[in-house]
Amino acid sequence: MFDPKPIMEKRKLQEPVPTSDPAAFPRSEEVPEGCIVLEDLKDEWGCQVDFHTDVVYAKREPEDWYVDPVHCTLKMHILEPVVHAGVPVEEKKKERKWPCIVYIQGSAFHKQWLWDHISRHIRMAEHGYVVAIVEYRPSEIAPFPAQMQDAKTAVRFLKKHCEEYHIDVDHMAIAGDSSGGHTALMAGFTGDEGPDTRLYGEYSAKVNCIIDLYGPTVFSLMNYYESSQNHYHPDSPEGYEIGGKNVLEHPELADLTIPMNYLSEEKETPPLLLIHGGRDMLVPFNQSCQLYHYMRKLGKEVTFYKIQDGSHGSLGFDNDRILGIVLDFLKEHI
Repeated sequence: MFDPKPIMEKRKLQEPVPTSDPAAFPRSEEVPEGCIVLEDLKDEWGCQVDFHTDVVYAKREPEDWYVDPVHCTLKMHILEPVVHAGVPVEEKKKERKWPCIVYIQGSAFHKQWLWDHISRHIRMAEHGYVVAIVEYRPSEIAPFPAQMQDAKTAVRFLKKHCEEYHIDVDHMAIAGDSSGGHTALMAGFTGDEGPDTRLYGEYSAKVNCIIDLYGPTVFSLMNYYESSQNHYHPDSPEGYEIGGKNVLEHPELADLTIPMNYLSEEKETPPLLLIHGGRDMLVPFNQSCQLYHYMRKLGKEVTFYKIQDGSHGSLGFDNDRILGIVLDFLKEHI
């Protein structure tokens, strides 16, 4: 049994050291035999991260819905950077505002799992970005344009509550993957134009830039390129998104979902970053090609990366090179 009495007899009882600054706290000079001393190490992972989960940003009323006349509460998870615990006290006291990424999680336009890709979001928050992961209405009960409306409402909510979450409203981006990428494009391209809702209308939904990861762009063309699933039947993700109808039989509805149809030469468009896998089984790589070609034709600012053997969000997306590409794009454009 360990006996503390010999130590207590040799040493004096210590009073608390009156400092909260780690640099001012006395360093122990004790080094037991066999203990390995590591010199000059620093915290290199950037900020620590606070989680604000299940933040309610909208309560949709029946008139906002397209199918079932029911109420809906929409939430988001907010990852907020926090200055690292080890910095000097004066550094901690500084007032900070962080740039913000409004992220739309993909889900084939169905119910989302907002914790998907959370490791990516934590890395972005560690680099000093507020990341808000946004829930949208699922297409089964609210087809297009409900998702883009919800995304724009989320942007406005964050601007309204910028002081609470320490957001720099002059530096905001919208991003998403898969169906969330399509939603981010639609919200980013339309900004304060319709389709829209009235909620928080006193704030602008415009953002500085857009990031689209392997999002669909032209539903009617998806099965004209290799894919592992059907994209035009009424019960396909794209069919649900236009109200449970056949995409090829209802071009008047499908055309409304094409992001390019909301662009023009004279209209200002936020810079766009596209990243898509060359072996995407769910959203054909050509979907991003169509958008890229059209934006270039209009003289818009667009950067496009093809992950040669990347799949639908895997096999090449989770690494420091892609993270660096995203961070460099944000530093330049947000």
